[in-house]
Amino acid sequence: MNLKIYVLVTSDLCKGRPPDKVVNATLQGGATAIQLREKNLLGRELVDLALKYRQLTHQYGALFIVNDRLDIALAAGADGVHLGQDDIPASVARRLLGPDKIIGVSVANAAEARKAREDGADYVGLGPFFPTESKTDVGEPVDLDTLREVKGAVDIPVVAIGGIKVENAAVLCAAGADGVAVISAVVGAPDIKDATTRLVEAVQGKKLSKEGE
Repeated sequence: MNLKIYVLVTSDLCKGRPPDKVVNATLQGGATAIQLREKNLLGRELVDLALKYRQLTHQYGALFIVNDRLDIALAAGADGVHLGQDDIPASVARRLLGPDKIIGVSVANAAEARKAREDGADYVGLGPFFPTESKTDVGEPVDLDTLREVKGAVDIPVVAIGGIKVENAAVLCAAGADGVAVISAVVGAPDIKDATTRLVEAVQGKKLSKEGE
């Protein structure tokens, strides 16, 4: 389960570009996991979009996760779902999805992470670490100490999220994050493929090339 470069794609932040084209560009740049995160689309629209994402992620060998919607994940043959604290409990999702699908849960501390793990989560998304305009339903920021506490509390991958950019991704991975999840830093970038590639380089600890080089 490779969650190292986890891109959440939301149509509203794609700057008018077709979301499936955005997904394709992120995959070309090295994204290892894609999440369909749409709050305002109807069920039929979600299925159509999810099927496109499924085809693209298959092509690149990346994971495909659906935010919140178990029905859409099942309809499109997604690898799994990601759930918030106010969504269906991971234990219920596990019962409905079976043992082979991936379940992720958003957490803000070690207690929530342990609960998610006990309920059957395969990974947790921890955050927000930095201010972000991509999501309005976020709590108080967490810090590197919280990351270390969560890493010590569970034996599943911990993905950092919230205001993550090329400039701050490396410090989170150095502190123990198993991956970084981004939205606007990639989806809203002028050159999506390049933005993803630069994020990959940052996470891998490579020296970033200057623009134009």
